Amino acid sequence: MPDWRVPLVDVTIDELEVEAVAETYRSGWLSSGPRIELLEQRFAGYTGAAHAIAVTNCTAGLHLICAAAGLGEGDEVIVPSLTFVATANAVRYTGATPVFADIGGLERPWITAETAAAAIGERTRAIFNMTYGGHPGDSAGLAALAADRRLLLLEDAAHGLGGSLDGRHLGTFGLAGAYSFFSNKNLPVGEGGMVVSDDDEIAERARLLRSHAMTSVTWDRHRGHASSYDVVDLGFNYRMDEPRAALATVRLERLDADNARRAAAAALYRERLAAIEGVSATMPVDVALGERPAHHLFTVVLDRGLDRDGVRERMAEQGVQTSLHYPPIHRFSAYGVAAELPRTEAYAERAISLPLFPTISEEQVGLVASSLAEAL
Repeated sequence: MPDWRVPLVDVTIDELEVEAVAETYRSGWLSSGPRIELLEQRFAGYTGAAHAIAVTNCTAGLHLICAAAGLGEGDEVIVPSLTFVATANAVRYTGATPVFADIGGLERPWITAETAAAAIGERTRAIFNMTYGGHPGDSAGLAALAADRRLLLLEDAAHGLGGSLDGRHLGTFGLAGAYSFFSNKNLPVGEGGMVVSDDDEIAERARLLRSHAMTSVTWDRHRGHASSYDVVDLGFNYRMDEPRAALATVRLERLDADNARRAAAAALYRERLAAIEGVSATMPVDVALGERPAHHLFTVVLDRGLDRDGVRERMAEQGVQTSLHYPPIHRFSAYGVAAELPRTEAYAERAISLPLFPTISEEQVGLVASSLAEAL
């Protein structure tokens, strides 16, 4: 394992969080129970959503909101190709077909109302917005487009937890949204996620499907609220466990402070990279009025024709870890779609994700910037 001077991500767990998990194990109740309920209450309160449903991971959450929305064979869903493959996979799990839309540009690496509208066809049923890098993107424009065309708006907010637009949390602009608690996300638990919705029927459906579509769960029967159960549909096992819920609940309290540190590091990056030749764009772009990005990623887009792999190799030799977000889905063997997405492909071929985490120091940001400049 390389000894990175600046890793891509660094997760710190404090003693309060360790004790919360230890206390859960001491309690003897490890499956879905009181800590899940508490986390869901706190999360709904934090995001302003009417309902929050804890799930085993964000992919499960994405699948649940597609299933709860009733997507199926014959339906098409507009999705970005510049996203993690789970966004499109969740659509396919239901039998529906993903239709890829282009991004807005090198400084706007997300689908927009304009690019989504160009991909709408007769069978389009929904649009999937992914708040790339934790930026609000065109969330408001996509919500307006969906309403105008009478389409469902679903949200992959894996990057967006804690971000907002005009005071409204990312992930709450559509019918339902899903968040990630994966180890590299803004609220890192290891695995886990959350579904939110203001729609009572969608939330009830997602909650039912989360646990095998059983009319009661173990925690209900343990408390004497039910003595048996019926299975009313073909459901899934997408439940979160109690230790992860305990950790997530405590970590939720520090999310805004952690995101503020990410924002400060992103601002410092922009300052240090401004004079470097060979960089065409950075993301996030300067924050506009009303926007509060979650600052999940900080990416740079190299000038056309530069050797990106060579730059990354040279930075790795200097102890700086980088990554790619993302190889476009439409190019994967499992998809193989002949889509015309020139801006997506340009971004995916030239972008590099730099280290970004709440505890990154000013010295480390400087080291990354100087390493990139030297590599270029």
